[in-house]
Amino acid sequence: MEQNDTHVEAVALQMIPGIGIKGAVHLLELFGDARSIFAASVDELVGRAELRPDLARAIVQRKGFSQAEKELRYCERNGLAVIASTDPAYPPLLREIPDYPPVLYVLGDPAALTRRCLSMVGTRKATDYGQVVCSRLVEGLAERVPDLCIVSGLAFGIDAAAHRAALAAGIPTVGVLANALPDVTPAQHTALARDLLAHGGALVSETHSQMPQKGTGYLARNRIIAGLSAGCVVAESPENGGSLHTAACADDYHRVVMAVPGRITDPASHGTNHLIYSHKAQLIQSAGDIIRELLWDIGPDAAALRPQTLPEPLTPEERQLLNAFPDADPLSVEELARTAGIDTGALTALLIGLELSGTVRQLPGNRYLKLRQPCD
Repeated sequence: MEQNDTHVEAVALQMIPGIGIKGAVHLLELFGDARSIFAASVDELVGRAELRPDLARAIVQRKGFSQAEKELRYCERNGLAVIASTDPAYPPLLREIPDYPPVLYVLGDPAALTRRCLSMVGTRKATDYGQVVCSRLVEGLAERVPDLCIVSGLAFGIDAAAHRAALAAGIPTVGVLANALPDVTPAQHTALARDLLAHGGALVSETHSQMPQKGTGYLARNRIIAGLSAGCVVAESPENGGSLHTAACADDYHRVVMAVPGRITDPASHGTNHLIYSHKAQLIQSAGDIIRELLWDIGPDAAALRPQTLPEPLTPEERQLLNAFPDADPLSVEELARTAGIDTGALTALLIGLELSGTVRQLPGNRYLKLRQPCD
């Protein structure tokens, strides 16, 4: 993957100790791009940019260039795209935030980052309810919103459920990681990441391979999840869940924050309920609510919103099986056979038909979830 001199300089800026994200953004805002920063004199960097003299000298001496060239070779070997904040391919929404990453490292399709992005986050200890919420919201959005992309953090729980829901709905999804690519954290989600990449999605990180991996980059990662997206949905969160930090970032960036209500007795919903109660998030219950909150139903793109299509009618046997499902909770094959009074062989065939019609979805553990009611 060929990298130009602008990328060398952009990456080199990352490599100078003491500059950091805020310092790099400050310099980029003053000088326009990394090349102009390295072309500046010590007097300009100290006087105009108010840098410490030692940092100004490090820039003028082009410190970090050998490390940057090493990093670009690493990216080429591993198929990573390097996107500087001044590149046309840089996500425009992310470029709006005050602490945007000066460089992004991307595995997969960078175009996914510039689609109509919505972040969906939540607890690592997702309940069946939280997984149902992800499936239904993403399915509803995919039916109506073109060019959609779901953004999350590839973590356990709601993050993984959101990515899987996007894959099931046939739309790209982006995983934002706190570690250097192409590694995946947690390693248990390597297969999910591979599936994500195979279906037009991307993995993105601001962390380069020479940065010490201390596991402390998750809060910084959250700002990228929030910044990439027009809105942030907190699907399920306890009172002190990490996803609340992502919601706070989204609010700071003037993005629409939304939350799904849960039972007041359920600890996994205390955080989302408090967001709604304290007016820090809009209550949402459907894909239509998200569309309206983001104003995706008005303006020049409104005509592009897809009408909801009617599903194919079910056979009497399929309808009988669907009626055996509860409205929100998944059931195992054994529970379905017992509840519906259907033998396992016939049940398997009916479940395949229901999956093809989009009315049920298979979950891990050989459980099935009803997604929607069929049309008569």
